Amino acid sequence: MNATVRTRQTSVKVWSYYVRLFHWTLVLSVTVAWLASGEIMKVHKYAGYLAIALVASRFAAGLFGSGYTRFAQFVRSPRQTLTYLKDVAHKRERRYIGHNPAGAAMVLALLMCICGIALTGWMQTTDAYWGVAWVQIVHELLGNAILVLIAIHVAGVALASVRHQENLVRAMVTGRKRSPAVDDVG
Repeated sequence: MNATVRTRQTSVKVWSYYVRLFHWTLVLSVTVAWLASGEIMKVHKYAGYLAIALVASRFAAGLFGSGYTRFAQFVRSPRQTLTYLKDVAHKRERRYIGHNPAGAAMVLALLMCICGIALTGWMQTTDAYWGVAWVQIVHELLGNAILVLIAIHVAGVALASVRHQENLVRAMVTGRKRSPAVDDVG
């Protein structure tokens, strides 16, 4: 039996083509917007427009999509998320096939931060808010906050990959994760 057949038998499809394309295109657009900020404003602006268009499509997919794409499948209550984080601290967290509760909270935090960045960026292009200091300050604060959120996200992915012996970056490329064990959360 070849490796591809063996891998498909021991793995499950989790991330759709849409989710993977969304994720990596958002990574690219946020990176370009951040690198172009203050230097190449036209590129910065268009990367920001792409990012908010992606976020709008993700909200639609989260509400109306299917499977692991739906917010209803993976978004947990604050209590469940805090319980999960306590379990992480005690090294007893369960493996989730889709997003774990902390990952789900991070998805929402990243999406909302991008919404705030896009809103304040757009506001700066209007007559009413052009040159208004607080709008620029909030835009820059959110631009820095997204870097902190990204760092926490990457650290969480690395931690979960090590703890569950599963390459989550590869899963976001291939769309596949290891088949669930008995105590995993679907």
